[in-house]
Amino acid sequence: MSDEPRETVVRATYRALCAHGYANLTMQDIADEADLSKAALHYHYDTKRDLLTAFLDALASWYEGRLDDLDGTTPPERLASLFDECLSCDDTDYPAFHTAMLEVKAQAPYEDAYRERLAAVDDVLVARVREIVADGVADGSFRDVDPDATAELVVDVLAGAHTRNVAIGRSLDETRVLLDGYVDAQLLADGAADDSPDDDAGPTADGSSPPSAEASR
Repeated sequence: MSDEPRETVVRATYRALCAHGYANLTMQDIADEADLSKAALHYHYDTKRDLLTAFLDALASWYEGRLDDLDGTTPPERLASLFDECLSCDDTDYPAFHTAMLEVKAQAPYEDAYRERLAAVDDVLVARVREIVADGVADGSFRDVDPDATAELVVDVLAGAHTRNVAIGRSLDETRVLLDGYVDAQLLADGAADDSPDDDAGPTADGSSPPSAEASR
């Protein structure tokens, strides 16, 4: 399939997921959104599973592109921009799409193809946060924290934020406030002078001083 028809099918899959969710999604729903016959769609994708796998591949590539184009020149600015990107819910399709994606994620323990693609998206985000934190440690804008541990913590919070938002209506804005507080208190080097020696200072290179419990909620 050439790039243009593939893009049409990917966008149609997105719209169909928003409209029908994962459990009720059919190949006919996607064909209708793509203005294709069901037979034409089946020519390229045998099953809904195959089509969703291709969609998740495209989602990982799209997501990586968005995270490669973050605003800001300093590491703190880029991290704030990443939070903006990951915790934005301005899109009117946000609730429907993320509800559908929660359904897809629930299938990951049973579908290797889904799990591998979702892990790829996760790896992209972890790598980007790790890179930003490492740059901040190198230029002195962040404390001497462990970029790997910090990235894993931040991504855990971001992923959990969307799950809680979809499942119980937890505000993403409130999560953003907590993350900003974590950065101010635990990452920014300028705040180090205000902390007592016993205060937690984020994950250190030797892993001896983990982040505060409040920041990881």
